Amino acid sequence: MAYSGRYKPKNIKKYEGNVSSIKYRSLWERQVMRWLDSNPSVIGWNSEEVVVRYRCKTDGKIHRYFTDLFIRMKDGKCFLIEIKPKNQTVPPKQSSRKTQKYLREVMTYAKNISKWEAATEFANRNGMTFQIWNEDTIKGLGIKLLK
Repeated sequence: MAYSGRYKPKNIKKYEGNVSSIKYRSLWERQVMRWLDSNPSVIGWNSEEVVVRYRCKTDGKIHRYFTDLFIRMKDGKCFLIEIKPKNQTVPPKQSSRKTQKYLREVMTYAKNISKWEAATEFANRNGMTFQIWNEDTIKGLGIKLLK
């Protein structure tokens, strides 16, 4: 079950986008938003405001990928961030049978790889870094999951 809602930042001036439409789609995203909002090293951020065009490996068509976060740090570094559970960042484990679930996981993983490759190229062209954060990355930053 997904956990989602609207986020209202305390430091509205730090948010670089439409402050009335900030959505989180997981508890991890909400906690990272709280961290960005209160972190003095972060001078600006937004959620799902940066759009990257990509060609999907599954259908060959051009799509739009809305990155989870854009972060501007005090030291001038900028990041595009995707927040995903660790198990969604690795290829699905192949079983002896090709079930519908397995085929769906393979297609989702291929689509994600297409997005992430395009986001990496976009970030590099624009002087940013693209990163995928999972629960280990987030915990490593000292961010705790609060309900």
